[in-house]
Amino acid sequence: MTTKQQTSLVRGLKARHMTMISLGGSIGTGLFLASGGAIHAAGPGGALLAYTVIGFMVYFLMTSLGEMAAYMPVAGSFSTYAGRFVDPALGFALGWNYWFNWAITIAAEISAASIIVNYWLPDSSPLLWSALFLGIMVFINYLSVRAYGESEFWFSSIKVATVLIFIGTGILMIVGIIGGTPQGFGNFLEGGSPIHGGFMGVLGVFMAAGFSFQGTELIGITAGESEDAAVSVPKAVKQIFWRILLFYIFAIFIIGMLISYRDPALLSSDLQHISVSPFTIVFEKAGFAFAASVMNAIILTSVLSAGSSGMYASTRMLWSLAQEGKAPRWLAYLNRRGVPLASLAITAAIGMFAFFASLFGAGIVYTWLLNASGMCGFLAWLGIAVSHYRFRQAFLQQGHSLDELPYRARWFPFGPIVAFSICCVVIIGQGFTAFQEEGTDWYGLAAAYIGLPLFFVVYVSYKLKHRTRLIPLQDCWFDSEKSS
Repeated sequence: MTTKQQTSLVRGLKARHMTMISLGGSIGTGLFLASGGAIHAAGPGGALLAYTVIGFMVYFLMTSLGEMAAYMPVAGSFSTYAGRFVDPALGFALGWNYWFNWAITIAAEISAASIIVNYWLPDSSPLLWSALFLGIMVFINYLSVRAYGESEFWFSSIKVATVLIFIGTGILMIVGIIGGTPQGFGNFLEGGSPIHGGFMGVLGVFMAAGFSFQGTELIGITAGESEDAAVSVPKAVKQIFWRILLFYIFAIFIIGMLISYRDPALLSSDLQHISVSPFTIVFEKAGFAFAASVMNAIILTSVLSAGSSGMYASTRMLWSLAQEGKAPRWLAYLNRRGVPLASLAITAAIGMFAFFASLFGAGIVYTWLLNASGMCGFLAWLGIAVSHYRFRQAFLQQGHSLDELPYRARWFPFGPIVAFSICCVVIIGQGFTAFQEEGTDWYGLAAAYIGLPLFFVVYVSYKLKHRTRLIPLQDCWFDSEKSS
């Protein structure tokens, strides 16, 4: 007799897993390393402004996703929602777009992990470490969804603890309890203003901030395997705003107070130079021994966490596409623990292939693949905003009451409209650095936007083949049974 675990995903994620996945989703190299470059480019005030605006956009997006995921927790998340409330072709394109994004990101995280280890063991083989880290990611995802949830709980706990210690240490340094001399606002207001680099400097940070927050939408994917999505999804969503405020805004403020934006060390965000991480610099100023090694180890856990999450998200998305008939049916196979084994194997193989492409004479191919994936997260966010707008309209038009929703997004329709608008600005502005005084960098321009034509090719191909159209609001399909 076929068991439930062999035909559907196992709802094995507890509320604490969902909360920590939400808390740790956007904490990584974007905060630990790239935040220094943001301050260097736009000053502490410019960086704060850019991250605050993007932070509010992400908050609106996650409340939109939370409303749909709490009511309809499915592994396909925004791909499924777009296919039900907008157009099946859009759902198809968003699903494959998101799978490709994370599959390529796995390769990038594997490369990053081997670079980090070389900090301690410079003569070791990167292939050896890459194979080991890929094996760890696959093993975590192979065991069960509970194993993934536990690993992310502890990975995220390490990151959260690091940021909290950093903020506490920074405050003590600012008031003079550590270091003996109060810092004041000298660094923050250096040059007479906290904002530097003009409009283009702030715009550059604005673009980079969007990439830093990518991964927060994982809460929609994990909802399909949550024990009680109606409770755990709203709880996790409600913490997103405070996470953004505490982790990014406070951290950037403290860095701007303690380190001059002109400090050349802030310019680099290279994993090979962990000593220039603003976190490392502040900890060293506070007198912490082995700050660089400790931060290197923490960033390694962040990279492994991102790779494991990428494998989880892409595997579930591929499984969902197969379930909906938008991918080969054999990819929907589940083992007895409810793990999409076939989708996991294909995703891991693609990640390893892209990694090898970066090593053996095909680095250009890998670079273009990575550039193509860079746009995917913003396209997914656009899909969330559009799907939620249509979801709410269809929900009311079909006679439902808002009281039926386990979680209701605030500021509707203002939230999804603002999120959609800001996403469009970020997407359009991706290639602004290609326009230089000495001429247009056409290669850079193509690299920045290559993801868009690929997305539209997939979308239009499916639309023409299946002759799909915008779904009338009265025909939108609500899965009231909340089954995945």
